[in-house]
Amino acid sequence: MDIVQEIYQEIEKASLWHKTISVRRNEYLCTSGEIEDNLYYIVSGSLKISMVDGSEERIIRFGYKHNFITALDSFITGQPTDFAIQALKRTELKAISKQNYVSLMNSSDHLRRLWGLIQEQLIVQQLEREKDILITSPVERYKRVFQRSPQLFQEIPDRHIASYLRMAPETLSRLKKS
Repeated sequence: MDIVQEIYQEIEKASLWHKTISVRRNEYLCTSGEIEDNLYYIVSGSLKISMVDGSEERIIRFGYKHNFITALDSFITGQPTDFAIQALKRTELKAISKQNYVSLMNSSDHLRRLWGLIQEQLIVQQLEREKDILITSPVERYKRVFQRSPQLFQEIPDRHIASYLRMAPETLSRLKKS
């Protein structure tokens, strides 16, 4: 069982989900300026995390079935987020409050280790994302992301993946065909 599923099972066993949420396509789960104090588990659907830079949206992450998602900057600091989380299709989520999540993670050495592993994975993912942004070749960006996350290309519409990869949708289409 992977780490995400193990944490999900622990939350289930402790009955700590405090609500279930349904978000319609294009509806926001969270917007810039809000304080996010919930961690969400995606039961079905998909979402994107983005921010606006001038008039351009910058997608930084996606979430889909069996992933956790939150505005991590706000979840960790308790300050308003700079990000928005928007549903790409109808999405069902379960929510656990930060307080309950932290209490659960601190309830055993095993769960503290799992939380540490999740944090390590997030840091590595962020570093990989930063590398992707620094690579100038669209072909190389595409290959790196496809290697790391092939499921992304099954779950997320191409126009959003193209934005995430900082390329035109036509470029992504050509790369997928080659």
